Amino acid sequence: MAMVQASLGCHESTDATARQACANLPALPGADRVRVVRRAPQINAEGGVAIVQHPSDDERFYLVTKPGQILTWRGATPPTIMADVSASLFIAGEAGLLDLAFDPDFEDNGAVYLSYDAPGGTAMLSRVSRFRSDDDGLTLRTDDELIVLEIDQPFTNHNGGDIGFGPDGMLYLGLGDGGSAGDPQGNAQDPESLLGKILRVDVRAASAMQPYAIPDDNPFAGGGGRPEIWALGFRNPWRWSFDVPTATLWVGDVGQHRWEEVDRVERGGNYGWGLKEGSDCIGTDTCDDPALRDPIAQYRNTGVASVVGGAVLRGGTVPAFEGSYVFSDFYDGSIFRVREGGGAEVIGSSARGVAGWMLARDGTLWGASYFDGVVALEPGEDGEGDDSFPRLLSQTGCVDMDDPTRLPAGVEPYDVNVAFWSDGASKQRAVAVPEGARAHADAQGAIVWPPGTVLVKSFWQPDASGASTLVETRLLARHGDAWVGYGYAWAPDGSDATLVEDEGVAPAGSQWQLPGLRGCRACHTDVAGGPLGTHLDQLARDDDGGGEQLARLVEHGLLEPPPAVEPLVDPQGSAPLEQRARTYLAVNCSPCHREEGTGGRAALDLRLSLPLADTGLCDPPRAGELDLDGALVITPGDPARSVLSQRLRATGDARMPPLGSVRIDEQGAALVDAWIESLASCP
Repeated sequence: MAMVQASLGCHESTDATARQACANLPALPGADRVRVVRRAPQINAEGGVAIVQHPSDDERFYLVTKPGQILTWRGATPPTIMADVSASLFIAGEAGLLDLAFDPDFEDNGAVYLSYDAPGGTAMLSRVSRFRSDDDGLTLRTDDELIVLEIDQPFTNHNGGDIGFGPDGMLYLGLGDGGSAGDPQGNAQDPESLLGKILRVDVRAASAMQPYAIPDDNPFAGGGGRPEIWALGFRNPWRWSFDVPTATLWVGDVGQHRWEEVDRVERGGNYGWGLKEGSDCIGTDTCDDPALRDPIAQYRNTGVASVVGGAVLRGGTVPAFEGSYVFSDFYDGSIFRVREGGGAEVIGSSARGVAGWMLARDGTLWGASYFDGVVALEPGEDGEGDDSFPRLLSQTGCVDMDDPTRLPAGVEPYDVNVAFWSDGASKQRAVAVPEGARAHADAQGAIVWPPGTVLVKSFWQPDASGASTLVETRLLARHGDAWVGYGYAWAPDGSDATLVEDEGVAPAGSQWQLPGLRGCRACHTDVAGGPLGTHLDQLARDDDGGGEQLARLVEHGLLEPPPAVEPLVDPQGSAPLEQRARTYLAVNCSPCHREEGTGGRAALDLRLSLPLADTGLCDPPRAGELDLDGALVITPGDPARSVLSQRLRATGDARMPPLGSVRIDEQGAALVDAWIESLASCP
């Protein structure tokens, strides 16, 4: 399929109005209607996973840290150590000290409950224990431990660990499915397993002989499953909370590859995992079972994500969202609220690293930052934001609506040497730079576009007959120092394109995947520098006989003269096989799979500048072996036993890339397979 090319004959105008038509796109309203700010600056501990308020002293708080220390402070006083249980812990990626809960009768009995991971069992133990405080919560008697619950864990991830008392006085515990990927033991759906569940027990008369009792109204109290179970079908309910006035239990359940979800949990409810992820069926024909409850809200995992359950705001410290359930994502920092009637709405972007939330009695939503101590939520500075954002592509000035293959004056075309795989779509690329501003190349060869720049990319999807349909135009806008992506889905009649807020599929029966407002971040990551294709080695190319492209961008006033650079090689060309395969992986995979990237547990760095030995490609996989016995990411000489090859050819959960593509790049996969076959060894 030939690339759709923009005409080069429509860019002679230097009129400032034309240069501004597409550039300086306003930010979408509501992106920062709330913000996270640092609180209690005297708390500098790292590894914070939970924050708790004293049962009666409104000024005293506790920060629970995964390595095992619990810090306490009052007001602006320096923190003291309430307890250090590090010697009792099993510590791994998600394992350690996880939560603290005060007994409802703490004022009378001094009881405090800790949730932590301990050595022992198959891989480790999830444990809930009661301790005592003799000084109103200043310290904890760690020599006075009553183990209440102890659950064997087959793996060291997805262990949940959130504990708390409900309005009914019962102790609740959230447990993950036991770990690995895909719930290999089927724990979440097994009523005889405590894993993948919310548990509910009565500890009011706890003793060494009977550490807990079963409430009579638990769904399996009379049989049919473990009597401790309150609800089932969870993957990793890391953080949850009760809305006390309504006694509603809200749970943030961490997803696998597709969806992060929020569930409004009821007695005996089954929330789907591992038959469903979010509202999607995952490899089973029973996912339409009406007994499986869909989440009240979900958002797309755009490469790496982890939902952190929050709270229903009560108390008016963020008046605009009073009564809304507010939660966040640990990795990209997005802050959401559940819309009325369901669905997730982004209302902020500054909660990266917040591992747990707690609604204080004055209505403040406090957060435990894994990296930076203690934070709190407050209204954002820009309120509702600029309401002039264009919801229709025709309002942007970025595309000639009469002939989308041409570009308006002031919008400059460009092309790249190696295109990112987009299900075989043809692409038209262009850029609009504010009048009087110029881009420059940094030391790594990335183009640094000035604030106000908008990159434009339109996609024509081929069908079986060879015809092409214009399906989407995406704008990547630089607002200040941040790059934000906006996708517009074209109407079937080509009359206009409409802003896509949520991930979906293009109209007219197409399989074209629309990433929505969050999806662009999966590839255009901050660590990758935002735009992917605007590097010197990508732009150093001829304008299809019209001269050198970089020289044209300089001549037209968009770019400072750059240094000479070697262009990227064509992956399907005649360069050495390893160079071509590494180039393909660098373009398609390294935006996420790089140092400090969003590639999850894979621990790969696929940038072309690294020696093969430093990429992680020669190592055992850390994100699943895909049932390949003894597999490596690449097994020299054997693509069939190479996880990399299998992921490039997979469908469903194992697919790479995980977003925005449903078709396998057969040429690219064959190139990688040929390279693997050629390897006699791996460094």
